[in-house]
Parts: sequence; C-alpha cells; structure tokens
Amino acid sequence: MTGGGRADLAFDVIDALRRVDDPEYPGVSVVDMGMIASTEVVDGRATVELITTFSGCPAHDVITADITAAVGALDGITGVEVRRSTGRWDASRLSGHARAVMARDFTVSVAVPGRPAECPRCGVAALVEQSPFGPARCRAVHRCTACGEVVEVLRA
Repeated sequence: MTGGGRADLAFDVIDALRRVDDPEYPGVSVVDMGMIASTEVVDGRATVELITTFSGCPAHDVITADITAAVGALDGITGVEVRRSTGRWDASRLSGHARAVMARDFTVSVAVPGRPAECPRCGVAALVEQSPFGPARCRAVHRCTACGEVVEVLRA
C-alpha cells in the first residue's frame, strides 16, 4: 500500500476479493482462480488488476461489477478501479482449492501445457476431446476412456 490511509486496508481488499466468486464456479473465488494480478490502495482508492481465464471472457463485466461492489463496500475505500490485465492467465495460477472444487463439484479438469489432463472422477489421464466447444469459450468437452465420464477441460 502506498499513500495515506489505514495500513490494513490493502489486506481488507484481498479479503473482500476472496468473497468474490468466479460466476462460472460458485464457491471458487477470483483469488483462488488466480485472476487477481495485483492490487493497490492509494489514499482510499483501490485499483485491482484483473486477468481473466480467457481473453474474450463473457463474464468479465459481471466479475468487474462484483469486485467493484465488494471492494467498494469496505470502510475507508473511496473508489474502485478494475483494470484488465495485459498478462495471460494460465492454469498454474489456480490454487489447490480451486482445482479440488472444480473437479469435485463441476467435473472440470484443468489443462496444463505439457501434461495430459486427468479425469476429475477417476484420476486417470485418459481424456479424449469430443468437441473443442464447451459450455463456455474457455472449456472443451472431453470423455474419459477409462471410466466413460464426460468432463469439461479448462484450457490453459
């Protein structure tokens, strides 16, 4: 944190962001998704740099509004700016919690460059792409040849 204001306000911003879920995955925060590139608080004004999982993410405006509302509700915050990051999101940004919830609650596997994606049901790396077009632009539909489960794979 730079500038005037409470020293713990920057920590409060992070805590508020932990309560903002990715709209695609209720129960998984934007922090756990690795979507927060940086935060800064200067004289009560918070700036949050957001990196979405997909450059054309249709949920960007919803996520931005949720971040603005959560951070803006904090005592001591006089304004919020959410900036789109120029960085590229990749699966290494996901927390272990995010991976576990996505596998358990949403049957979603995560593609990691250089490694085959594992089935979230049986744990075997035996996924075969059925369609590059999933329910969201950042996901593809696969089928596990080991257990037969149809799963979504979040692209890196």
